Amino acid sequence: MTEAQPVRVGLVGAGPWARGMHAPMLAAGPETELVGVWARRPEAARELAAAHGTEAYDDYAALLAHCEAVAFAVPPDVQATMAVEAARAGKALLLDKPIGLTLAEAAALTEAVDAAGVVSQLTLSNRYRPRVREFLTRAAAFDTYGAQARQLTGAFIAGDYAHGWRLEHGALHDIGPHALDLLDAAVGAIEQVTAAGDSRRYLTLTCRHAGGAVSQLALSGVVPRTGDGRYETFELFGPTGALSLDFAELSADTADDAERWATLRREFAAAVRAGRPADLDVHRGLYLQRLIDQAQRSL
Repeated sequence: MTEAQPVRVGLVGAGPWARGMHAPMLAAGPETELVGVWARRPEAARELAAAHGTEAYDDYAALLAHCEAVAFAVPPDVQATMAVEAARAGKALLLDKPIGLTLAEAAALTEAVDAAGVVSQLTLSNRYRPRVREFLTRAAAFDTYGAQARQLTGAFIAGDYAHGWRLEHGALHDIGPHALDLLDAAVGAIEQVTAAGDSRRYLTLTCRHAGGAVSQLALSGVVPRTGDGRYETFELFGPTGALSLDFAELSADTADDAERWATLRREFAAAVRAGRPADLDVHRGLYLQRLIDQAQRSL
């Protein structure tokens, strides 16, 4: 049996997420080959490309001509436009979350992917962690009455992510997709979500799930992790007690962290080579965008 050739991937973006995750992951192979980088700032594209032994492109169309898949590490509204162009060019898509800033952008991108018949996958990074997958397997067999979750971080106070669309739209758009995705996967399909608070400060969501379970979620990007607080947890409760996942423990597990990127790369390449949608594809992104939109409208 002939070994599959690595998927030739072009990277759009050269910011902190592209530098810290996308470029190293795609360049590590063997399932993928990073064949080029395009960014709004050509000097940033050249620097990132040089660090990984690949080409920098000044022209997006030229990048598309030299790859078979495109990974996006740009703001959601930029991704929504550029990914439509890539889909129409027949390229598979590795998309960041949220897939757009608005529900209309997300729907237009999904329509373009379906029309082009290309493979898409979301970088919902927690879903590729072995220990998160183990938690979700246990959750599937757990009789859940209700759940509580917290996703609290100080990332928007200072540093690489404390600017741009994250500050403007807050935790609902940036952290919300991760948290809602995990609650939906662990407890059941979310049928209704309502919000209270301020997405730029501290926001709470109440979700009603299929089967009658209720979950509550707290989100913030401006709470520094000091003291003894539990800042990033998912807890399910039912007649047999509780089932919990604590991301403080996960963050200390370097093997689990490394494996998630290898799993993401491997599963994306397999989907592209098979020509089949990934489990976490653009439709999952649209589903999460509808929940975000519903929560936002309830404020």
